[in-house]
Amino acid sequence: MFEFLFKRSASKPSAPDPVVAEQAAASAQSASRRAEQVARAHAVAGDEAAAFEFIVSSEFADARLIAAEHVHALPLLEKVHLAMRNTDRRVAKLMQGRIDLIRHQAAETQRAQASIDTAQRLLNDDKLSPNQVAELDRQWQVIKATPELASAFSAARAALAARLEAQVVLQRAVIDAVAAARALASSGQCAGELAQALARLDAEHAQHAQSPERASLPKHLESDFVQAREQAQSALQALQQHQAVFDARQAALTEWQAQDAASLDVDTLKRAWQALPRLPESSLSDSLQQQFAALLASAPAPVQTAETEAAPAHTAPAPVPAPRKPRQELAPVSKEATEQFFKVLDAMEAALQDGLLHVASEHDKTLRDSKHGRLTPAQADRLAHVRGEFKRLADWARWGGNVSREELVKAGEELPAQELPMAELAKKVGSLRERWKSLDTLSGPAPKSLWERFDAACSLAYAPAAQHFKQLAEERHGNAAKAQELIAETAALAAEESTDWKHVASASQRLRQAWTRLGTIDRKEKKRLDTEFGAALDALSKPLDTQRQIETARREQLIVEVGLLKPSERNTVDMLKALQDKWQELAKALPLERRAEQALWQRFRAACDDIFSRRKETAHAADHERREHLHAREALCASLETAVVPEGDDKARSAFIQHLLRDTRAGWNATGPVPRASEAKIEQRYQAAVAGVQAQADAIAERAGAAQANALRDKLRLVQSLETALADGDAGADAQAWSERWSALPALDTQYERSLQQRFAAAQAALGEGNAAYVQQLQANQERLRDEVLRLEIVAGVDSGAEFARDRLKMQVEVLQSSLKSGQKPLTQALQLMQLCAIAAATDARTASRIETLLRRIGGHAK
Repeated sequence: MFEFLFKRSASKPSAPDPVVAEQAAASAQSASRRAEQVARAHAVAGDEAAAFEFIVSSEFADARLIAAEHVHALPLLEKVHLAMRNTDRRVAKLMQGRIDLIRHQAAETQRAQASIDTAQRLLNDDKLSPNQVAELDRQWQVIKATPELASAFSAARAALAARLEAQVVLQRAVIDAVAAARALASSGQCAGELAQALARLDAEHAQHAQSPERASLPKHLESDFVQAREQAQSALQALQQHQAVFDARQAALTEWQAQDAASLDVDTLKRAWQALPRLPESSLSDSLQQQFAALLASAPAPVQTAETEAAPAHTAPAPVPAPRKPRQELAPVSKEATEQFFKVLDAMEAALQDGLLHVASEHDKTLRDSKHGRLTPAQADRLAHVRGEFKRLADWARWGGNVSREELVKAGEELPAQELPMAELAKKVGSLRERWKSLDTLSGPAPKSLWERFDAACSLAYAPAAQHFKQLAEERHGNAAKAQELIAETAALAAEESTDWKHVASASQRLRQAWTRLGTIDRKEKKRLDTEFGAALDALSKPLDTQRQIETARREQLIVEVGLLKPSERNTVDMLKALQDKWQELAKALPLERRAEQALWQRFRAACDDIFSRRKETAHAADHERREHLHAREALCASLETAVVPEGDDKARSAFIQHLLRDTRAGWNATGPVPRASEAKIEQRYQAAVAGVQAQADAIAERAGAAQANALRDKLRLVQSLETALADGDAGADAQAWSERWSALPALDTQYERSLQQRFAAAQAALGEGNAAYVQQLQANQERLRDEVLRLEIVAGVDSGAEFARDRLKMQVEVLQSSLKSGQKPLTQALQLMQLCAIAAATDARTASRIETLLRRIGGHAK
């Protein structure tokens, strides 16, 4: 049990390990510094600059995190993040989150301010459109702005809404003005009333033109108003020029409308109406004609007689041709033909009302060639009126056609100065010629001189376009020649049957791209050339397609091989890199079609990415497991660092410490590897914690060993005292007193207690009987005792004194020779000391002093 008291000094010194003591002191000092810095971290609240200085200088992560909670300014947040980016992940993450929040808020504020600026710009823009405001609203909906910016935007948006409302009101007013101007032409008012209404519209339009929102008006509204006003102005001028005619017809209508409808005669009214001076075609004349038609409708129908049937022929207007009576008298006309005749007449009237003169001309030809029965006077009058209207419109159209032709000639003469693109120039010239042809249909043939001017102007304007199109034709012929050369080159490559597939693929792609880059070719040759090139390219690409199928199969095999790799094996990465290199070699040897190559590459890369992702997952799992092991070892270190040895005897406390160290060592060995970056640190912490606990155990063992050594010394002194008393003859006969003194001393280890007990019992036995023989034995063993003391001094390295120098030298030689010859393991110092204590011999003061020195030396170095 007490072997630890007498271990060799070379194997384990008796003094505490300075490294362990230093580590324990450093751990206590670190805990003190940690508490101090945590208190300082709480104290920097409200002072961000001090918090920053503390964070960059603190050595404890918890204290840095507490101080980081007090940093809110963006410059300091960026500085802390930069300083802690590679040092403290928690602080860096906190700083990054706050930086992102501040930047997001700044971005939102910036976007809100930009929307407000846009709203202000729209307010200052003359041409504000609802689409711009709608886009502004969509941008604002995704912005989270401060209340101040929101109120500013709301004010600007309200102003925009007011402007849009003003635009709507203005547009509605202009539309109403256009409608009112159009209604003036057919209102039937007198010249004075019409002039007043027109002046009122002009004043309103002038106000509209001065409106701040006039720029938002659609362009067609201005042109519509100008057109409607011109129509009203034309009606006013016609009314002013033919006021007397209008008044005469209006007075006649008023007189007839005042009479009883039953007393009116339709034929008399028609003759009187036709006898009145005729108004030019206008909305006023149409209005009077409608009133007259309504008056005729209210009069009773005329009585049909032979005289009344023949009367219209003598009263018909001169411009209207007489009916073809001979044709009507020669052949009977069916009812269906008559109905068709009046249908065409109705269509002609409708065409004249719509201003479609060419359609009316076609209907007039149809009427002249058609058969019809005898017409009633009303029907004949209607036919004459329609044809008279047609003649009048034709005369106006002829005059207007010549005016329009003059405009076409002028437009054709102005074309060269406009420098239009060739396509647009050709389109313009064609449009002018089409309009000239349409005027021939509507307004009759044009004068020859006017036609020659027009044709010369169009030919001169079209000359650059003709030259341009000629160049295009030459380019088309040149492109056709280039296409023929490409076909010949493709056919020659196909005939070579080369096995350099990369060259064949590049040549095929080059030829295909060159074909697509060819310019335009005449349509009659384009189809033939496409067919010939397609056949030649097929002949060139067919072997290449076969080889590409083989290469596609090889790439598919590489994809399969990648899928068969096991991510957990150590050589997986090397094998994967080898497969990637193989893929690159195949791709360089023969590129596939772009789409197929891209699809296969995507699959191959996806398979490789899957391998890497699975390895990454495995690595993450291993990292997580290492972190768990690290947490477990940190917990073991914490349990050792915070372990409290219970109060009690030294033996129980030593047993508790040994049990704690054994359990901790078992738990430490049970955990797996930890992250490499933390391995040395956690190992150092564990060794320091174990050293701290072991220091407590060594201190307890040292106290116990010192107590046992003192007890051994006291009992040895008692035995030596008893033996000295026996040798001197004054031991006395009281053995009970010596036994009580022995029992009063603390018990020793079993072997030491048994050896000294036997020596003490032998000395006690010599008290009761004759002790001469025992005294002689004590004296006889005195020399042996000195030899053993000298031998143990040599072994223990204790100085024997100058008087024993010769004997010590001789004894050293014997000890060395015996250790070399015996071949047995030498006894330990503890066993030699136990044998020395068991020798019953007379001990003088010098020898006793030397024995106690040995006890101190051997016992002092043991823990």
